[in-house]
Amino acid sequence: MREPTATNRLTPRLRAACAAVAIAALSGTALAGGPASAAPGTGTAQFRGVNWADPRDNYADDPVVLSGLSLSDGYAQTYAKASRVISAFRANLGANTVRLPINPYTVNGSYWKSYRGVIDAASDKGFKVIVSYWEGTGARKDGFIDDETAYWPMWSTVVGAYRHDPHVYFEPMNEPHGYTDAQWADLAAKWLATYPSVPHDRVFVSGAGYNDHVTSVCADPRLSGTYLSLHHYGFWKSYATYDQWVSDLKERIGDCAGRTVADEFGAPMTTGLDYDRPDAADNSVNFIQADTDTFRKLGMGSVYWPGLRTGDTYSIQKLTGDAARPWLATTNRSGADRLAWAWGRGRPVQN
Repeated sequence: MREPTATNRLTPRLRAACAAVAIAALSGTALAGGPASAAPGTGTAQFRGVNWADPRDNYADDPVVLSGLSLSDGYAQTYAKASRVISAFRANLGANTVRLPINPYTVNGSYWKSYRGVIDAASDKGFKVIVSYWEGTGARKDGFIDDETAYWPMWSTVVGAYRHDPHVYFEPMNEPHGYTDAQWADLAAKWLATYPSVPHDRVFVSGAGYNDHVTSVCADPRLSGTYLSLHHYGFWKSYATYDQWVSDLKERIGDCAGRTVADEFGAPMTTGLDYDRPDAADNSVNFIQADTDTFRKLGMGSVYWPGLRTGDTYSIQKLTGDAARPWLATTNRSGADRLAWAWGRGRPVQN
């Protein structure tokens, strides 16, 4: 995560009818999904989306509350607000995917009933939903799972609620940079073994480090059939040319583009940069043009960071209208153009 400032959903009744099956699955007694192939059965270009974030960058030692929502809102209010924000992501950007944070405070406590309104609203509108675990703040922000005694019950609750919903995907951890490549692969394999009823192609295995390379998890046969998530940011270099950014991105992907979704990438959107015009002197323009061109050429899905995060200069949407009935406005038309290009629409920038 960048540092701050820089099939239809089953009805609740049908979910309840499946509860006994879900409990058996979570205890490891359910039948596993079909054999996992080396790559998911469907390509990654299907994922065209944005992140929706807590203003605190999703790192929190309490429930994550997405920009525009309130901890005091019940399920119905949360669902109604989220429905409007999701509709705005689609109307303004053409998105079909949203990535959402979770942590144990959000899931294991009372806010979970309300927070489910976000996931349900997105799923009901046909959005793909990537649910990802974020660690806490301060000393806890170290790239490790904060507390495994809270982490596994959190995932058991989330998987129990949504394993039957084909719109919902599970990402065991965001930016696991505390672990070595081998340790992280072991942990991801443990997640898959713990929830054998979840098909591998409903799981996003983060790249090692800061999700900054997928080559190691791609090579691990225990993780076959999963999607891989990559993060890529222009602030990682003070300056690079367009060609250098293309090379940097391809090196991090290796030969794994067929499984990889860039579920975080971004650049300043509220500072007036024009991403529709080549500007070799500007690192951010080079970066965004290189990434969006490469995603399109490789047929990769991408999920921009952030679609909405209050106070973030990278945010490509901002809240408008009444707080009880939120809508969104685009902060940078040229940035939206580049997302459209990455997602197979629009016209290219001449470099």
